[in-house]
Amino acid sequence: MPETLDHLETRDPAQRERELMQRLPQLVAQAKRAPGWARILGDIDASSITSREALARLPVTRKSELKGLQQQDKPFGGLTSTPPRELSRIYMSPGPIYDAEGRSKDWWRFSRPMYAAGVRAGGLLQNCFSYHFTPAAFMVEAGAAQLGCTVIPAGSGQTEMQVQAMADLKPDTYVGTPSFLKIIIEKAREMGADISSVKRAMVSAEALPDSLRRWFAEHGVTDVIQTYASADLGNIAYETRSNGQLNPGMVLDEDVILEIVRPGSGDPLPPGEVGEVVVTVFSPDYPLIRFGTGDLSAIMTDAAPSPCGRTNTRIRGWMGRADQTTKVRAMFVHPSQVNEVVRRHPEIVKGRLVVTGTIADETMTLHCEVDDPGAQDASRIVATIREVTKLRGEVQFVARGALPNDGKIIDDARDYS
Repeated sequence: MPETLDHLETRDPAQRERELMQRLPQLVAQAKRAPGWARILGDIDASSITSREALARLPVTRKSELKGLQQQDKPFGGLTSTPPRELSRIYMSPGPIYDAEGRSKDWWRFSRPMYAAGVRAGGLLQNCFSYHFTPAAFMVEAGAAQLGCTVIPAGSGQTEMQVQAMADLKPDTYVGTPSFLKIIIEKAREMGADISSVKRAMVSAEALPDSLRRWFAEHGVTDVIQTYASADLGNIAYETRSNGQLNPGMVLDEDVILEIVRPGSGDPLPPGEVGEVVVTVFSPDYPLIRFGTGDLSAIMTDAAPSPCGRTNTRIRGWMGRADQTTKVRAMFVHPSQVNEVVRRHPEIVKGRLVVTGTIADETMTLHCEVDDPGAQDASRIVATIREVTKLRGEVQFVARGALPNDGKIIDDARDYS
């Protein structure tokens, strides 16, 4: 049985990159037909966006901005290129934030992670994502239809009915959150029900610690992978397995361009550096360009392809949130402000603002990576901190490479006890 869904997943990386870049001008032109993107992209010439360098010059539109954009121009902030009444579905997330789904098959591109999870034609899966207002369950439905398998539309909650359905119908795959799978397994043990048919799971929407993955294996669900997706973008990346073993990292979807940028900026970081996940997705109805997810991750630097045979870039998975805005002495300090201070002083290789002390008696210190810590003058940087943040801050110089590679621009280390 083939390890991959199609030939796109095993393309030569140079060919994949070339073909993605060739598609970019058309995507930008399509987006500019939507009034929201026309405002964001301005007079940018779509035909000139043919490389990652050109793409990086476009503004980042962050998920945190969607609510405001949509309030100004309901329902989608003018970011869809298909009129709302020509879409397949419209979803509503808390906020509210509205998300669009078009009419093309597997619109969310979920057949790839499902295939990687072992889902095949003729399989039976229990879909435990919510069908209420949110798109996750419908992402799975579309992927299942593409692969030709059968779905039990279980949704979330009603744990005893979930167990009964598993015991009676004997699905081979669970799809949903990892925490709900644990609840179902515990309820089955309590009821004395046999749900041993469920050998595999594709989970998402929550963190999956190694301890919980081991717990699943101990309770019969031996093949568990997680996918990284969002209600705006659909599938972004997913884990794979080979010969019963989990492979390192998460493989990118074939229809996305992913960048890792310094939080609070649009500046791409090199592979291995932790930063914010920014995604450009080739959607025929909702063409998100340089969409900042607010999530932290890093591109893996391992040059070898995944053992599963997929040759696309791999990321380290979800590593936390990029929005590290904090309040100091009643004033908000944003990662973008820290980046502005660093930008004004080229001698700073990397900066990290550390807030220590207690509420109302805190100290703000900008830790600056430089090439020669002993030969630096802090006074100009102190003045810039005050100018940009309107707050007093100190400066500490450290050697290049001394700061942790964890994506943090602001570290709130205050004592809240």
